[in-house]
Amino acid sequence: MLRFLVFRDGHVPAELDLGAAYLLGSDGVPIRGESSFVEGEIRCRKRAAGPSALALLWEVRGFGSILLDTVRLPERPTPYILNVELARSRMMKLLQKREDWGLFDLPEAQAINDKFNEARDLLIEAMENLDDPPAAAKLADRCLALALPVSEQASVVHAELLLHRRIATRSFPPNLFGCHVDLPQISEGYRRKALAAGDFVCLPLPWRVIEPQQQSFDFASIDNWADLLRRAKTPVVAGPLVRFVEAVIPDWLYVWEHDYETVRGLLYEHIERVVSRYGGQVVLWNVLSGLHVNSLFSFTFDQLMDLTRMAVTLVKKVLPGSRTMIEITQPWGEYYAGNQRSIPPLIYAEMAVQSGITFDVFGLQLCFGAPRDGCWQRDLFQISSLLDRFAPLGKPVMITRLVVPSAVGDGNKASGAWHKSWNDNVQARWLEAIANIVLSKPFMEAICWSDLVDEDNSAIPSGGLLTADLNPKPSFQTWTAMRRAVLAVRQGTVTMSETPKAVGKIAPPGPQS
Repeated sequence: MLRFLVFRDGHVPAELDLGAAYLLGSDGVPIRGESSFVEGEIRCRKRAAGPSALALLWEVRGFGSILLDTVRLPERPTPYILNVELARSRMMKLLQKREDWGLFDLPEAQAINDKFNEARDLLIEAMENLDDPPAAAKLADRCLALALPVSEQASVVHAELLLHRRIATRSFPPNLFGCHVDLPQISEGYRRKALAAGDFVCLPLPWRVIEPQQQSFDFASIDNWADLLRRAKTPVVAGPLVRFVEAVIPDWLYVWEHDYETVRGLLYEHIERVVSRYGGQVVLWNVLSGLHVNSLFSFTFDQLMDLTRMAVTLVKKVLPGSRTMIEITQPWGEYYAGNQRSIPPLIYAEMAVQSGITFDVFGLQLCFGAPRDGCWQRDLFQISSLLDRFAPLGKPVMITRLVVPSAVGDGNKASGAWHKSWNDNVQARWLEAIANIVLSKPFMEAICWSDLVDEDNSAIPSGGLLTADLNPKPSFQTWTAMRRAVLAVRQGTVTMSETPKAVGKIAPPGPQS
C-alpha cells in the first residue's frame, strides 16, 4: 500500500476530495488502483507491481486548483508526505524541461533560473525536515507556490522564442483558426457568426443523426450546412466519421456490441456512404476520434488497430489524395486507470505511426472545465509538455477542440481553476496564453475552438466564445485579434516589433481580474 500524509497550512484536513485521483506507473501511464482518505492520510491500493505516483486535484494558494502528480514511489511501511512529493515532482519536471528548452543560458530566462534556485532551496529544506511532517509540508507548499508560476513562465519564454522564429519566417499555415458548428443551429445570426469566426469550419457528422434507424437515412441538417459552407467557399474539416460515444452512436448498433465483424462491416458501409457524399468539399477528414478510449464496446487491442487501419484506408480509397486525421481525446489517459480494454493515448498514437497507417494529421482535444476524466484542469507547463511529446511522432498536429469555461457553475466548480475562478476575462487570458504556446510549436497545423456559442447541452458549460444571445465575450475579441495578427504576419504587413500582443507577446500568467 502507498500512503501519504496530507497537510493544509500545516494542519491535517478533516476531509479531502479524491474524485480526480488516480495512480501512475512508468512513462506516466495510469494504472489500476483505489485511493481513500482515512485518518489524515491517503491510502492507495494498486494492482500493478513497481513504483507508482499519485495524481490528484490540488489547490495551491495564489495559483488555483490543478491536477498534479507526485514522483513515482515504492511502497513502504511509513507514509510519504504528499506536499513534499508534489513539490519534488514539479521541480524534477521543470529541471528537465529547462534543459530540453535550452533555458539555462538565455538572458530572457534569468529571472526563471533565479526563482527556480529559490524554490530548490525550499525543497531541500523540506527534505531535511522530514522528521517534522507539518514543518516539511509548509516548506514544500512554499516551494510549490514558487515552482508552478515559474514553470508556467518557462513555458511562456520558450513559446515566445519559437513564435518569434515562426513569425520571422512567416511559416504559419493558411487556414490556422477554426470553430465547430452546431447542426441544429439554423438562425441567420448564428450562421453569420460561424462563417466569420474562423478560417475553416469543423462540420460534425454524427452517425446517430445520419442513420437514426438502420437503413433509414437523414442527411438534411448536414446537407444544409454543407451547402452554406460551399457557397461561402469556407474550407471544411468533416467528422469524426467513427466515434464510439453515446451521443453519436445510433441505438440500433448496440445489438452487435459483442460482434466485431458485424460492427466493422457496418462502419465500412457508413464511412463509404458519407465520404462519397461530401468528399468534394472536405479539406481534412477526421476519421476516428477517441477510439483508444473504447468505453462502449468490448473490442481488443488488435481489433481497435484493425478498425483504425480500415477506416483510414477506406477514406483514401474512396478519395485518393484526401487528407485524413486520427483524433486523440483525453490525452492524459486518466480513463486507462479504470478501463482495461482501452489503450493509453500516446501508445495508441505511436502504434498508429509504427504500424504504417497512412494518415496525415493527429488531432488533439484540450478541454478543461468539467469534473470528469479528460477535463481536469492543467496548467500551461503541463499542456506545453504534452504537446512536445507529439513532436517525435513526425506528424502535424491540429488542436481539434480547445475550450475552458467563462463562469463557475455547478457543472464545473469541482474541475479545478487556473489562477482564479473562471470568468470572461480569465477565459480570454487563458485562450491567449494557450494559443500562443500552440502556435509556437513548428509541428502545429491549426487550432479550433470547441463551442462558438454558450448552450445548455454543451460538454463544457459556458465554454463558448459568444453568449447564448450571440454577444461576443472578451475571448472572442482575443480570438479575432490573433487571426488578424497572423494574417498580417503572413502578408508581411507588420514587422517583428509591430506584431500585436496576441501573437508573439505572451503576457506572463498571474492574478487576473
